[in-house]
Amino acid sequence: MAADIIDGKLFSSGVRGRVAASVSELKARGIVPGLAVVLVGEDPASQVYVRNKGIQTREAGMESFEHKLDASVSQEELLALVARLNADPAVHGILVQLPLPGHMDAEAVINAIDPQKDVDGFHILNVGLLGTGQKSMVPCTPLGCLLMLKDRLGDLAGLNAVVVGRSNIVGKPMAQLLLKESCTVTIAHSRTKDLAAVCRGADILVAAVGRPRMIPGDWVKPGATVIDVGINRIEEGGKTRLVGDVDYDSAAQVAGAITPVPGGVGPMTIACLLANTLTACCRANGLPDPELVGTEETVA
Repeated sequence: MAADIIDGKLFSSGVRGRVAASVSELKARGIVPGLAVVLVGEDPASQVYVRNKGIQTREAGMESFEHKLDASVSQEELLALVARLNADPAVHGILVQLPLPGHMDAEAVINAIDPQKDVDGFHILNVGLLGTGQKSMVPCTPLGCLLMLKDRLGDLAGLNAVVVGRSNIVGKPMAQLLLKESCTVTIAHSRTKDLAAVCRGADILVAAVGRPRMIPGDWVKPGATVIDVGINRIEEGGKTRLVGDVDYDSAAQVAGAITPVPGGVGPMTIACLLANTLTACCRANGLPDPELVGTEETVA
């Protein structure tokens, strides 16, 4: 029996709609959330991503502040810009697009951002707050995964969750979020002994390793919920294709539900960036955090 397909496009549309509705309510009170995105250099993929962020930010009714700097800009100049954005009351969220040019210290730049405006959730203070179960800004991709899991499964308490991948951007924060939901969590990786057996024990399997089709269907527990974070470009049949870290065709025959690639986790990243900006704005104005999950059906 084929798995239900978790529709990330549909779910992200619902999140963006709730963000836009909340922004409209804030505007009625004279408050306008603002997101500043800083792009250094001419990386084509980053340019497309930043452009899409700007479009969706404006569509949600927020202010979009875009700063495009030459690749030769000094780190001191970039840090000065970050300092100005930190001090600007119209800016509630700051995102410095990665990767940065090789002459820059990305960690120093990220940690120069006001933690309360760190909508990427990469600042060391937010990492520490998340790791200790306190209120923080949460990295966008893991947040998107969690929202889809809770929409699909409801209460996650007691479920066995395996996160394959230990990056600071996805793997580690994903594990922390699942722990906070009272899952029993295993972080696995390329050096895990008998990785297949570890994966087969998962009620929730999150793949975030950056290796195309690394996880075949016979590693998936029957009925498990599979979240595939991987986005890998491969050449197949003379064409370039996007595939995940999970072998979708075989896994979809075993899993209870699975995210496709593309169209699964990917659309959630910008949606959660907007959600984090809204959250940052609410907190800056002493308002409750917004509700991000509705009741729409997200599986096909």
